[in-house]
Amino acid sequence: MFGLTSTEKYTPKPSSLLLEGYIREIAQGDTGSLALLYQQTRHAVYGFALSILKNPQDAEDVLQETYLRIHQAACGYHSNGKPMSWIFAITRNLSLMKLREHSKTTDLTDQQWAQLPAKAPSVTDEDRILLQALMQLLTDQERQIVMLHTMSGLKHREIAQLLEIPLATVLSKYHRAIKKLKKHLEEG
Repeated sequence: MFGLTSTEKYTPKPSSLLLEGYIREIAQGDTGSLALLYQQTRHAVYGFALSILKNPQDAEDVLQETYLRIHQAACGYHSNGKPMSWIFAITRNLSLMKLREHSKTTDLTDQQWAQLPAKAPSVTDEDRILLQALMQLLTDQERQIVMLHTMSGLKHREIAQLLEIPLATVLSKYHRAIKKLKKHLEEG
């Protein structure tokens, strides 16, 4: 759904072993590993926070706070082969705290949408249009599932665990959301 242009290079999803290695090194006080972890995961974390908060400034705040929490909690991380689930759990908790603080969500303005590609260079104009459609057409849960699968590269099974909902629900909501988006794109 989110394709690469001919001038972009494919960046593979970071391996769990690599990310767990970074977390171990962070626990030992290596701030360079925190920077590497940030570079490998920041777009996925930002996208997930944005899918919950629907506000780019709040998503940026949660992005930064997530890595501060990772730095603080790395010593307590227990390897389960799913470091992204751990990172997303931190992101989700911080996002929900932010929502409780504000008790509101807002849609992105056209100006804020125009700034998204500058913040995430891998997001093309076509991707921006599709992201905007996601924000406006889908329910909160559908939007989270689609963004986690397409932008973060998570498998449906991982999304079900992360959002604590049945796999069948994730699959049906994902397929329903894709159909909804395809119908919207075909009509307009």
